[in-house]
Amino acid sequence: MINMRRTAAVARTEFIHVLRDWRSLFLAIAIPMVLILLFGYALTLDLRNVPTVIWDQSRTGESRQLVSLFDGSPYFSIKGFHEGYAPLQREIDAGKAMVALVIPGDFAEKIRSGVTVTIQVIVDGSDATTSRLAASYTRGVGLIYNRKIAVASLRPAASGHLTEGAVKLVPRVWYNADMRSQNMILPGIVAIVMMVIAAMLTSVTVAREWETGTMEQLISTPIRGHELIFGKVIPYFVIGMIDVAIAVSLGEWLFHVPLRGNPALLFAMAALFLTGALFLGMTLSITLKSQVLANQIAIVAGFLPTLILSGFVFAIENMPPLLQCLTYIVPARYFIAIMRGIYMKGIGLEILWLNALLLFVYAVILILAANRRLKLRLE
Repeated sequence: MINMRRTAAVARTEFIHVLRDWRSLFLAIAIPMVLILLFGYALTLDLRNVPTVIWDQSRTGESRQLVSLFDGSPYFSIKGFHEGYAPLQREIDAGKAMVALVIPGDFAEKIRSGVTVTIQVIVDGSDATTSRLAASYTRGVGLIYNRKIAVASLRPAASGHLTEGAVKLVPRVWYNADMRSQNMILPGIVAIVMMVIAAMLTSVTVAREWETGTMEQLISTPIRGHELIFGKVIPYFVIGMIDVAIAVSLGEWLFHVPLRGNPALLFAMAALFLTGALFLGMTLSITLKSQVLANQIAIVAGFLPTLILSGFVFAIENMPPLLQCLTYIVPARYFIAIMRGIYMKGIGLEILWLNALLLFVYAVILILAANRRLKLRLE
């Protein structure tokens, strides 16, 4: 059984230490805000205003119509018109352009005669992901131009109506109609923030006691190991939940990310994940007895897998089979799935129960591990 008075006394002492160490407290609040702003603004999967240069050899109304589609698209930004391949290459080499469009001289004649015309699109492939997006956007503009030509060439049918084909595909995007990457990224930022708190704060708590020599004094008191652990975790749990509230608030007010689900469920799942993250840092702190080493291992074992193997940035389906198997032991995978379900789909535990159960198991395992490691150390 846990003695609440002794646990509260440890928590009070740890709160006092946190408040006196104003630098750590400032970092605990400031770093999550910096991460939210950095990821929210800098880490975006949307590609807009692609710098584009054009060599228009045709210089006709038809070619200008095609150029106007690129110029009017939010995905392209026309940076200039050039003559010859050498200027186009200089612009791409200097990083001033990502796409170069070469319109042939017989463009208008072929369009008028209904003959297929080939337009050369040069894309800077030094960034594979961005170049693939840019190439797909150019194909999209080409499809729009083809449709304009097809509609313009239609003639009234016998019924007096225009016929455009037997099949028409009308795509609809659910849950994120504007396909904004911030709507997908922000739920993952909450997981990153909590892992940072665990790595930065709880991984040094018990190790600090060993290094300063105060652990021997604690051992001589009636306090038990589990009371010491829970008492030390409580202040950082409060700080972590404050950071979650900051992340959710900034997402709502600054990035306008809609929260469609139940906010209470969101905070409950965040508390569950935060508990596991805090006890991960606590277990490392107890085991390693070194603040620097525990902090570094916590970053490697917690923060990096959360960033790389959780599906936050990189799609798990695109990973090699071995890495896909490793993602099943990364708790952030389940937490981010829960957050995106609550944020974007507005669903609850009737669908997310398995992810929530796995988070609960993760938290319980680390709580037991921290208590066992401290008991062994005290012995």
